Amino acid sequence: MIRAKTLGGADLTWNGETEGVWVDAQGVTGEELARLRLAFPLNRLAVEDALEQGHWSRAEGYPEHAFITVRSFTRPEEPDEFTERVSIFAFPQAVLTISSAGTRALGSVWNLVGRESVNTPGEVVYELLDQTADTFFVLADRLEERVDALEEEVFQNQRHNPIPKVFDLKHLLAQARRLSADAREATLLLTRYGDPTSADAVRYRDVQDSFSRASGRLDGLRDYLTSLLDLHLNLQSQRMNEVMRTLTAVSVIFLPLTFLAGVWGMNFHFIPELSWRYGYALAWGSFLLIGGLLAYSFKRRGWW
Repeated sequence: MIRAKTLGGADLTWNGETEGVWVDAQGVTGEELARLRLAFPLNRLAVEDALEQGHWSRAEGYPEHAFITVRSFTRPEEPDEFTERVSIFAFPQAVLTISSAGTRALGSVWNLVGRESVNTPGEVVYELLDQTADTFFVLADRLEERVDALEEEVFQNQRHNPIPKVFDLKHLLAQARRLSADAREATLLLTRYGDPTSADAVRYRDVQDSFSRASGRLDGLRDYLTSLLDLHLNLQSQRMNEVMRTLTAVSVIFLPLTFLAGVWGMNFHFIPELSWRYGYALAWGSFLLIGGLLAYSFKRRGWW
């Protein structure tokens, strides 16, 4: 599918116009690609990058045009690992975008053309990149909510094992960090290919800063997850220490009782207490007194 819009904001049926237009091609067929090649001087390497499935974010300045392709998350508000990509061909008087099924940023910017100071090729490219950077901030917000909920879960339910969730989030964060870093590097290269003092270069540096800040937030979340995992392990270790301390206290209480039971249980005929009428009561009294005193002592010291 090929659709077109003038940089003034009017939708039109594309008939090969190459000036003052934004042409958007989604899921292009061989026939549609041939039409685009006839109208625009597309660099062969750029077209191959745009059509290759799963290509990473990159930028290049070709003699025919500037080119950048960026990846972002399809549903950053979910969030999940599904990604999308848009490739942008920037000409002096036109913009061509190629994607498999469109992107969130492309859909948002399409409605802005012709208003809100989006009426030049450089402004269209800037808005596409800026809206793409915003998806990473949306993703970071949702991941922060998940991390906060996981933190409460760690403190409120220490018996629950959060390690699988932590590693799932770390995997998603690593992917997001990689995508945002690639997009930042691609935007940086796009800035270097043009005049560094031009208005477009200033806009691209602004987008580069947005990708950098998004990467910083994702890095912070990754470090926080590592700290949360360490905290969980420390809490589990502390809980295990408390269990071991309780078991040790119980063992110490029964140690003297076992000693006394062993002494009175020896098979000697001449044991003073054997023939005493209250010997059995004395044994139990000794057991209860010694055990009670030890338990009271441990309780006062906070060992139990």
